[in-house]
Amino acid sequence: MRYLFEDYTFDTDRRELHRGTDAVSITPQVFDLLDYLIRNKDRVVSKDDLIKAIWNGRSVSDAAVTTRLNAARGAIGDSGEEQRFIKTLPRKGFRFVGQVREAREVAGPNPGDAPESAPAVPDKPSIAVLPFANMSGDPEQEYFADGMVEEITTALSRFGWLFVIARNSSFTFKGKAVDIKEVGRRLGVRYVLQGAVRKASGKVRITGQLIEAATDAHIWADKFERDMTDIFALQDEVTLAVISAIQPKLFQSEIALTTRRRPEDLTAYDLYLRAIQQAVRSTRESLAEALRVVQRALELDPGFAAAAALAGACHMENVIRSYAIDPQFERKEAARLMRLALSLDDHDPDTLATAALISAMLVGDCEAEIDMADRAVALNPNSNYAWSRRGWVYKIAGQSEEAIRSFERAMRMSPLDPHQYSALTGMGFALIELRRFDEAIVAGKKALRQNPSYPGPYRCLASAFAHLGRDAEAREAAARMLEIDPTFTISAWIARSWLSKNAKLMIEGFRKAGLTE
Repeated sequence: MRYLFEDYTFDTDRRELHRGTDAVSITPQVFDLLDYLIRNKDRVVSKDDLIKAIWNGRSVSDAAVTTRLNAARGAIGDSGEEQRFIKTLPRKGFRFVGQVREAREVAGPNPGDAPESAPAVPDKPSIAVLPFANMSGDPEQEYFADGMVEEITTALSRFGWLFVIARNSSFTFKGKAVDIKEVGRRLGVRYVLQGAVRKASGKVRITGQLIEAATDAHIWADKFERDMTDIFALQDEVTLAVISAIQPKLFQSEIALTTRRRPEDLTAYDLYLRAIQQAVRSTRESLAEALRVVQRALELDPGFAAAAALAGACHMENVIRSYAIDPQFERKEAARLMRLALSLDDHDPDTLATAALISAMLVGDCEAEIDMADRAVALNPNSNYAWSRRGWVYKIAGQSEEAIRSFERAMRMSPLDPHQYSALTGMGFALIELRRFDEAIVAGKKALRQNPSYPGPYRCLASAFAHLGRDAEAREAAARMLEIDPTFTISAWIARSWLSKNAKLMIEGFRKAGLTE
């Protein structure tokens, strides 16, 4: 359904808001709030109605509701003073009072028959999953191919940074020869995923290709072959394999696109991606640059929750890496930005995961942090980012076995992730607390091969070697760590963050390795 008011088009199927031909950036929760208000435009909606519909009945502060309403008003050129579209009725609730026309889109019989105007490609990455071809020669197997597409579409839609075309639109191309450029134009997407399914002799083979629509360039292609056992379990397994493969490729492709854009053309999302590029390098200089760039993103879009969370994470890194000139200020900024991110969108899994880690490192409220981390993976079970952060949260909370399970799941989802060293380091720390020192050494060495300039693996190795009485190797690891982190002392490391909270054996190993108290 499309709702038209003044020069705005609100498309609930594509989850897009346009002003004229320009796409308007809007967070998923604010979109849902607008959708609910517009659908219920004939009545006054109470605060309790909003909380039940948008927050699933969870306890939410008045400030959080006001923040979302202000964001919704801002997205459609309204304000609390004007109230042209969203009116507040004191002690009663809210009502959408703009004049709304409804327009239903009817798909043409041929996807080659172009509509009068194609939808604009959103600022954030966008994808359509086309129906997979059934290559089995058995029409009764069509359900399996269609089921795969539904599963993959649903899994992709859980990534808040990704705009995913609804199944109904994608399936208008079913059974037809398609031109990928035309599909991209008609659906208003940057990427298209297509594939085929073949079932024979008790096995199923699925092939997939990820294509950049505008250029027809193949970004990724692969095939998956599995034994036919439980159909639904098989769909889940292949969906996870496909998502794990294409999600990092999409992200890398988006970062590459931002580097080709002129500075004056950069959107808030482009700046956010550039900030991520800097932040992951984790040097003093790169974190300063990441903060500078992500602050520009927040100036362009003050309601950008992921950008606020990233800024908070950069301040956190400055504290725990001892880069901070004023650690107290950086701690306060990390906590402030974490709270801001949650007030803007506490339903985005990556924002929740980042907030959980910041809080675990710098605040130390285990119950709240575990709740956020658990909610993050419940909202998107396919996010290796969320599972990795959950691992750190559980490690800091002293639940090492559960931390290891989270780290393992994160690495299984993204086995080629260039930033896997963080999960490996966390796993090493957890293994030390379980006295599994040999396994901790294996994890630490793997992390070092990925990133030899990251001090965490050296800390892990110094402690684990010392516990095993391998003193020369322990002192060598400690010396290498001090080259990267020359201000390290045991007491300073304990004071930096809550990482030391449940790290008794880790600290004992530091002392055995001869590190300064």
